[in-house]
Amino acid sequence: MTQSFEEKAKELLSLANICVNGSQPRDIQVHNTDLYARVLSKGSIGLGESYMDGWWDCKNLDQFFYKLISSKLDEKVTASSLVFHILKSKVSNQQKKSKAFHIGEKHYDLGNDLYQFMLDKRMAYTCGYWKDASTLDQAQEAKLDLVCKKLNLKKGDKILDIGCGWGSFMKYASEKYKVSCVGITVSKEQIELGKKLCKGLPIEFKLIDYRDLMASKYKDKFDHVVSLGMFEHVGYKNYEKYMKIVHHVMKDDGLFLLHTIGGNISRVTSDQWISKYIFPNSMLPSITQIASSIEKIFIIEDLHNFGADYDKTLMAWYHNFDKNWKELERTGLYDERFKRMWKYYLLSCAGLFRVRKTQLWQIVLSKNGVKDGYISVR
Repeated sequence: MTQSFEEKAKELLSLANICVNGSQPRDIQVHNTDLYARVLSKGSIGLGESYMDGWWDCKNLDQFFYKLISSKLDEKVTASSLVFHILKSKVSNQQKKSKAFHIGEKHYDLGNDLYQFMLDKRMAYTCGYWKDASTLDQAQEAKLDLVCKKLNLKKGDKILDIGCGWGSFMKYASEKYKVSCVGITVSKEQIELGKKLCKGLPIEFKLIDYRDLMASKYKDKFDHVVSLGMFEHVGYKNYEKYMKIVHHVMKDDGLFLLHTIGGNISRVTSDQWISKYIFPNSMLPSITQIASSIEKIFIIEDLHNFGADYDKTLMAWYHNFDKNWKELERTGLYDERFKRMWKYYLLSCAGLFRVRKTQLWQIVLSKNGVKDGYISVR
């Protein structure tokens, strides 16, 4: 006898100890039974869109995804649309220069109000460092200081920040270490607010793609280069070119600190739902892909993985978002569907990092090797 979609879905969920209409916080409450067919036929994008549509709920989405992914149920449901998604990434360059500003318009230009209510006081939209921290503000400041120390910043240094956001790193480094900075981003909203936040400091914002650096006015090379949470938008077809550009704009004795989310397995695209609704044309690099891109270009001086800290960071962002939702709603920019989408994004990612299938790496690179060796900082 052929199983119905509902029976098949419930059987799969039971493998993760998740019940339909159960009493545990990780259990799902189904409001539309068409959910089963939609998810089994469309995979992750069907699951995410049906949540946005209000077809199901879960008290603790992060725990739901932790159980789901740790039981490898995400590997048991493969939608036919995923094949096209992967093929498209192999045939064409989804992160080519003509698409560079799409991510800025789609994600980072959603409105500064959203990020001011969600992030820490410095507006760092990357993983915090929770080693000795108990609050989001502390974790983000610890991360920024960690980066400065890993680069061994000195007064008067000139730093390039690729994907500078609202300038959180540049402002911290300029105030605490007396350096000057140039930051590039593809987000108009980030530049508008960033300039206000960094007013009076030796900081310059530029609305350009990283590929424009080769033709930029900066003839003097930078002492060091940093990139926090931007490499996820570069794409595997562009990794080597990206590394060559950084190599070109940095002094021979400089250091490049790459802070990026990474995957345990080499892939050529991202999750379909994330790609459609949150980070278009994004993908997570693997260590193999990064290592291949730096051959004959850079030497790895240090590799630091604190991916477990992203779970804590995402949960802190979600609590801020949820706490301030009424204020965001009053702006008229965000509706209930957006709230469900954003909640799904933050909590599904928290569950993913909790399982440790996704990592956060800080990699320190040099051109010719640090004389007498690099001293790691933790």
